[in-house]
Amino acid sequence: MNIGEVARRSGVARSTVSYALSGKRPVSDQTRRRIQQVIDELDYRPSATARALKEGRTRTVGLVIPPADARLTSMQLGFVASVVEAAARVDLDVLLSPSGGDHDGSFERLVGGRRVDGVILMEIRLRDPRVASLAQTQTPFVTIGRVAEPDGTWWVDVDYATLVGQCVEHLVDLGHRHIALVNRPAGMVAAGYGPGRRAREGFAEAVGRRAVSGSEFCCEDDIAGGERCVAEILAARPATTAIVTVNEAALPGVQRGLERAGQEIPRTFSIAGVAADQWAQEFRPPLSAADVPALEMGAIAMDLLVERLADPDAPARHRLFVPPISLRGSTGPAPRPSARPAFLRPTSPTWLRETAED
Repeated sequence: MNIGEVARRSGVARSTVSYALSGKRPVSDQTRRRIQQVIDELDYRPSATARALKEGRTRTVGLVIPPADARLTSMQLGFVASVVEAAARVDLDVLLSPSGGDHDGSFERLVGGRRVDGVILMEIRLRDPRVASLAQTQTPFVTIGRVAEPDGTWWVDVDYATLVGQCVEHLVDLGHRHIALVNRPAGMVAAGYGPGRRAREGFAEAVGRRAVSGSEFCCEDDIAGGERCVAEILAARPATTAIVTVNEAALPGVQRGLERAGQEIPRTFSIAGVAADQWAQEFRPPLSAADVPALEMGAIAMDLLVERLADPDAPARHRLFVPPISLRGSTGPAPRPSARPAFLRPTSPTWLRETAED
């Protein structure tokens, strides 16, 4: 049964039935009653599109995710799952739309086509043209992450700068004096990816304040990238005894790279970071980390969007998460030089002087 059959039996045009359902144009009471009688007789159920026209809403929200060719991390999947679950609780559908790379057209259709009532945007850059586009079209939106100047926007985020700084503090208190930051991929950081940039800032501030040596290494979001990054760290900065990481997807590779280099965690090498709980628990030994509450963050982002849809003029709200560092087995006292693999020990006064100057 469809709108054409309702029109035929009512003796009116399809457009008249559409107007009667949507209320977009006036229809006489007599005609409306005749159409409604046919609808009742046929037990016709207007499509979701017709209901949306009548309500003036689609009852669908868009969730903008990273490109489809990029494997989502556990943290990102947690955001997606929690947004979908929270939307279901308030009888909303979720339309996933990839953004970035060759997928910019998908985002433009999502916004320009008015296919959704509001948008939740993931993976935010400090200067993000998608945020400007949503604001310009007056589309209600909430971001998971925040731009450089977030005043006036609705968002939820993790305080990466503070958490990375706390990881550095913990390692320095254990006696580590040469620490590396394993960041996200170089392209993302260069493009202004918020967590990567804020992790860099927090790391630089903490190592400077504690007067220790710190170096940053960008790393691809996969196991092979983690292995390569560890090899690069040990070759370029052989005095390094600890890592702080915000790249959870590279953690298995980081562990494999350290094991292949003869490092024993935490006896000769320590690692801490910011990661989803799953990655922290699967690391061996379990990772000392700030466990990102991805499920809670996604749910709160959905709650904020619903609030914004209900009251478009409400003042902007946000939530900044600073989860505690859960101390587990991956961090320990800095090793004595004799405890480190032979190829990483200092062999000459020149090596010692060069390290001191780093």
